[in-house]
Amino acid sequence: MARRERTRHLIELGGLVQKAGLVLVTDDDRAMLYGAFLDAAFRMQGDDGTYARILFKRRGARAFAAEAGHAAEAAREARRQITRDDEDV
Repeated sequence: MARRERTRHLIELGGLVQKAGLVLVTDDDRAMLYGAFLDAAFRMQGDDGTYARILFKRRGARAFAAEAGHAAEAAREARRQITRDDEDV
């Protein structure tokens, strides 16, 4: 079971790479992606590491919240459309 959980975890991390737009920005260049990750890790371990971690976490939380807001709005619009369609019948 641990292997399955690890695989799921790695797939989710890959999804975050895609969601952040890094695949597109780097033209799927694995060396560039790895370098970006190394730079982020270096920054988080450096003298200003606490600041970098707070900044990265804040940006990520905002992005997740914005995405959730967009998804919720899309769901509300879909429900409105279904209601309108039902009324037309």
